[in-house]
Amino acid sequence: MANMLIISLGCSCRQLQKPMFFFLMNMSAADICFISVTMPWIIISILLNNRTITLTVCAMQMYGFLAFTSSEFLLLSAMAYDRYVAICEPLHYYLIMNRRFCVGFAAGCWLLGFADTFPHAWFILRACYCKSNRLNHFFCDLTALLKMSCSETYSIERITYIEGAFLGFGPFLLTLTSYIFIINSILKIKSTEGRSKAFSTCSSHLIIVVIFYGTTLSMYMRPTSTFSLEVNKMITLIYVMIVPLLNPVVYSLRNRELRQAVKMVFHLDVFLKN
Repeated sequence: MANMLIISLGCSCRQLQKPMFFFLMNMSAADICFISVTMPWIIISILLNNRTITLTVCAMQMYGFLAFTSSEFLLLSAMAYDRYVAICEPLHYYLIMNRRFCVGFAAGCWLLGFADTFPHAWFILRACYCKSNRLNHFFCDLTALLKMSCSETYSIERITYIEGAFLGFGPFLLTLTSYIFIINSILKIKSTEGRSKAFSTCSSHLIIVVIFYGTTLSMYMRPTSTFSLEVNKMITLIYVMIVPLLNPVVYSLRNRELRQAVKMVFHLDVFLKN
């Protein structure tokens, strides 16, 4: 609901039609899709007491989950770059972050995210499963499916490591680099109150970044021989349920302009004055 509110406000409020909110809307859309791939199926399976799933639907669920995860990786780095330009190059912000650049940047994040995970879905559909038909997970996760497969998994693991290095660690390092420059600029602020507020925002962002990147990369950047599915399920819960819940709070609802837009749209200022 919070993510849908952010998208609705970004589309309807003129004062929010800025590069930062454009990327926040994309992030909210990724969060909605990210959680919608897994949670509705889990809820329906519990309510109907039917936990069977076909291999094709399972592969589609895994593909959607990984695609939206990869897209979110890239969108986080896009948002970090946007904040870097806003804080470190304020005079050139609207020149650099123009409409054409932002649309192209966001489109590239989505396209790369969906292209990145296509080999995994192809492998899962073509693999042989002779060990068991019981998936030790609460949704169709790649690690659990690889454990079930009796096909040779070396090639798909190698693809995962290569893609993870470029589309996992790459955006993570870009995000960290952006925040290093941002923090360096914050240290030059003379006002103690200004520094404290800026550090509070950056630290919140960095916590989400570290949780999301750390849990996800620790899941998929390891050989299948070292997998512990019970531990993996607990780690997965963190980035499947907690991160999408925290993103709108940390990145959006703490923003002053967005709070003002909420008050204006819902006429909350009348109630607050009373």
